[in-house]
Amino acid sequence: MTRRSRAREVALQLLFQRDHNPTVERTVIERFAHDRLRGGELQSFCLGLYDGVVSHVAEIDTRLAEAAENWRLPRMATVDRNVLRLGAFELAYTPDTPGRVTLDEAIELARRYGSADSPAFVNGILDKLHQASTAPTAPTAPSAPA
Repeated sequence: MTRRSRAREVALQLLFQRDHNPTVERTVIERFAHDRLRGGELQSFCLGLYDGVVSHVAEIDTRLAEAAENWRLPRMATVDRNVLRLGAFELAYTPDTPGRVTLDEAIELARRYGSADSPAFVNGILDKLHQASTAPTAPTAPSAPA
């Protein structure tokens, strides 16, 4: 497991915890990340992912709900929902991470922490988001002079 993969794993654990207990104090969150990562750069990466998802959760959830046909987010398993949130955040807000890397990392987290169906489920939804974000926009015709 790469070091950044480990930081993503800890971010997922924090997001899972937040889903079940949103009132956890910041110091507890930071201590959890510090105790598991032991490195300033990795801890910063982890907390950046966590904070990014938390600050954009409404927008991320809207995108996921649109991409997850016939699935409501509250009905998804907590692990799947938070792997999707983490992946959707990275796809939309971290341009330095290639989309395929984000998908591979999310699928691996789903494989490790989710059910037998989780990797395919996560792949399908995140791939849909990734394709939508990389699809070329249709050129617009120049407007006629008035």
